[in-house]
Amino acid sequence: MNDIRVDVEGRTLSLSNLDKVLYPRTGTTKGEVLDYYARIAPVMLPHLADRAVTRVRWPHGVEQNRFFEKNAPQGTPSWVRTARVPTTGSRGESRHGDHLEFPIVDDLATLTWLANLAALELHVHQWTVGKNGQPRNPNRLVIDLDPGEGAGLPECAAVALQVRDKLAERQLDAWAVTSGSKGLHLYAGLPGKLNPDETTALAKAIAEELQAEHPQQVTATMTKAKRGGKVFLDWSQNAGSKTTVSPYSLRGKDRPYVATPVSWEEVEAGAEDPLELEQMQFREVLERVADRGDLLEGLA
Repeated sequence: MNDIRVDVEGRTLSLSNLDKVLYPRTGTTKGEVLDYYARIAPVMLPHLADRAVTRVRWPHGVEQNRFFEKNAPQGTPSWVRTARVPTTGSRGESRHGDHLEFPIVDDLATLTWLANLAALELHVHQWTVGKNGQPRNPNRLVIDLDPGEGAGLPECAAVALQVRDKLAERQLDAWAVTSGSKGLHLYAGLPGKLNPDETTALAKAIAEELQAEHPQQVTATMTKAKRGGKVFLDWSQNAGSKTTVSPYSLRGKDRPYVATPVSWEEVEAGAEDPLELEQMQFREVLERVADRGDLLEGLA
């Protein structure tokens, strides 16, 4: 045991099992995970601010069982901000009065507390909560580009350029993030006039337009059997109850990959050459941010 007590921006936390290996293939320890989140926090926190966070935890490492957690767990520090959010209804209407008590990650102390719980992945909705804890309309749209069997990141990059053009036709700027898994996430900022159902309909319309125009490359259909060799444009993650892994979050894969913002120049290069765009691990992401800052700054 190598538990230590640390002060994080005026909050005292007890960090445990820092030598525990969470990524056996690379030997990455919990201490390294905590260090990553501490160092990435300045650019990650703006993308988490005011968003209810669902965590995916691997307390015994990524080769062991994981579990999803929405409610703030027992023992949550009193200083952690939470929001009591209705469990159903795209605009926040609850059914039978059911609610979930989500943590909100607005500061380094809360981010550190979650990392210490081996919450490797942090997933968020596209809406934020107000000071009263009530969900607002989404302030961003997301489309998840998921390659089917026989397709990969280069195919996703090529389709991402098509999605960017469709968003531009609607006067929306797009940002790209490698998912840390297989594909890409594309984001667009929204003015907050559309509710989640309307945002979902907008994303679905873009996906179906591209499916009609490029049927050999793109599918907007959920059925996995129809995705072979194509890129599935998952528009459904804009639903009020759905979440997407946050930019800069680690992923619970065999290696410590990260959902990494990339430039459109990188996406264009990746569409031409498979070696020009790859999923990135946490050390490379820290180097990129030190050199280039937050490539999603305009989105936040």
